[in-house]
Amino acid sequence: MTTGMTIIIADDHPLFRGALKQALLGMAEEPAVVEAGDFEAARATVERNPNADLMLLDLSMPGVSGLSGLIMLRAEYPSLPVVIVSASDDATTIRRALDLGASGFISKSASIDEIRKGISAVLEGNIYTPDGYERGAEQDAEVGDLINRLRTLTPQQSRVLSMLAEGLLNKQIAYELGVSEATIKAHVSAILLKLNVDSRTQAVIQLGKIGAAAAAA
Repeated sequence: MTTGMTIIIADDHPLFRGALKQALLGMAEEPAVVEAGDFEAARATVERNPNADLMLLDLSMPGVSGLSGLIMLRAEYPSLPVVIVSASDDATTIRRALDLGASGFISKSASIDEIRKGISAVLEGNIYTPDGYERGAEQDAEVGDLINRLRTLTPQQSRVLSMLAEGLLNKQIAYELGVSEATIKAHVSAILLKLNVDSRTQAVIQLGKIGAAAAAA
């Protein structure tokens, strides 16, 4: 019997989504499970389930590149805890995910019991990482600086940056967010200053570097 809890599984592999769903449905407080097979579907699913308790997010799926998807989701839905579930489970990727706002990290090689343990820990308000994980320091100075700069963005600025990455114009972003175009221009100027770049295109390139860094880690 399901509880009032809702968990979103965002992964493009149906078999792995099925495995995660079985893990969830075997928990003591059986949640309602909603699935999404690509990033746009994941965002739409959150929109339809604004009171979802947790999202399990794959790093690599159609429509997004690596950790840039996490950045977008944290900007658009700051109250939704996001746990990264990925086969790329090296210490560097885990640390970057946590630095960018993930509530936990579960390896795709984890056992069913480990998956349940991680999910339960996050639902209880904790940060979960795999056993044996040691945080360590960022080895790539450029990526470390970029992550620090991205963390200085306000939630609204992060949303604007993610919409710039989608190719939206200022007037389109203003319409979507229900604010004036002048307000968006101010946000863009602040984003460029905080990321130390001169143009919208360079800002989007910087965001893309996070995805590239995750793929290379």
